[in-house]
Amino acid sequence: MTSRRTLAGTVSGFALICSAMVAQADVLFWSTQARPVEEAQAMRQDVLTGAPETVDYQPNEVGPWLTRFQAEVEAGSGSIGVLGALHGDFSSIDPDHLVDLGDLGVTSNSETFNTLAMLGTNTLQYVPWMQATYIMAANKQALEYLPEGADIDALTYDQLIEWAANVHEGVGEPKFGFPAGPKGLKHRFFQGYLYPSYTNGVVRTFASPEAVTAWEKFLELWEHTNPASTNFSFLQEQLLSGDAWIAFDHTSRLAQAFNERPDDFVAFPAPAGPEGRGFMPVLAGLAIPETTPDQDASKAVIQYMLEPETQIATLRATSFFPVVDVELPDDLPPAVTAAGDAVAKMSGAPDANPGLLPAGLGDMDGDFSRVFVDTFERIVLARQPIEAVLEDQKQQLSRIMEESGAPCWAPDAPSEGACPVE
Repeated sequence: MTSRRTLAGTVSGFALICSAMVAQADVLFWSTQARPVEEAQAMRQDVLTGAPETVDYQPNEVGPWLTRFQAEVEAGSGSIGVLGALHGDFSSIDPDHLVDLGDLGVTSNSETFNTLAMLGTNTLQYVPWMQATYIMAANKQALEYLPEGADIDALTYDQLIEWAANVHEGVGEPKFGFPAGPKGLKHRFFQGYLYPSYTNGVVRTFASPEAVTAWEKFLELWEHTNPASTNFSFLQEQLLSGDAWIAFDHTSRLAQAFNERPDDFVAFPAPAGPEGRGFMPVLAGLAIPETTPDQDASKAVIQYMLEPETQIATLRATSFFPVVDVELPDDLPPAVTAAGDAVAKMSGAPDANPGLLPAGLGDMDGDFSRVFVDTFERIVLARQPIEAVLEDQKQQLSRIMEESGAPCWAPDAPSEGACPVE
């Protein structure tokens, strides 16, 4: 919820400063995304030049972004026309202070994303704008070992395990690669892929019977995982070296393999479990504050940002993928084309079940991720009993949630106050 404790004098002074800073553009685009200088410049020169209104694109860190928005809300007027931010940023805002976009006529191609964009209400509070995520990749040599009848674009975890086992047996060594190294993003796999797929939650369901099953399945997969994975952090390296034939990682950490040898690899969606195809979208959206000086102009800019040509220009500028159906041009880097196709299939899948980035944890975000890393190391590497480890780690997770006060995020059911570890 938006804080209402800002002192009236501070708000008034801040509002005056904001008014004085307004550029001569029709719409101020206030964003937490595309902050690097080169990305911001590309947004201004390559993405927004064709907008129906002149746009002043101003990216900022989340803190200043939220402070200015709150100040304008408290003042009852402002200059921000369009808000650009991640889903988690919007989750900290009271939807009452955003313009209802339900009648705007533009949405993403993912009903899952459109539901998230309602922020728990019955209508669209922001419009999905762009996305990044983690995907699977494989050497084409592994395709002959796919289980009979398996669709690589709609795999289940059981099929992935069988596939990894087939490769292991066929070539005489385990070829599944997992980013379990010191700088690997293993915690995101558990938070956004394994847990949502098996438990339809992350925090509430951390020590549930379904979570026990999830870890049992991962142990099965680990039997066919290259044991050197504890040193793997960027799976593009192992794909290129041949140490991994099947791999999971962030799109940016697979890019080199596709760019150097595009004909040797294939990208595809993450597998599905009993609760759907868990995946972790880094979802950004566009909203309009209730204090916008020109609602029609702001809506026109958002409609423009969702046009296929603009989505492709945004991809070039930010490396974030479209959220609408587009035909990617031939001159994009091979990694972008391959990953973009996989991302679109994953987010648009009928069984898509997104496990969002943790939100509301503040400086305890690292502690939260450490719980999942420690759980992995104890269960998978040290082979400690699953139930005992989960019960022990559950205490740590409960403490983190209570101290941070972070409410639940998808796919966990909403909570009043701190998300409970049930």
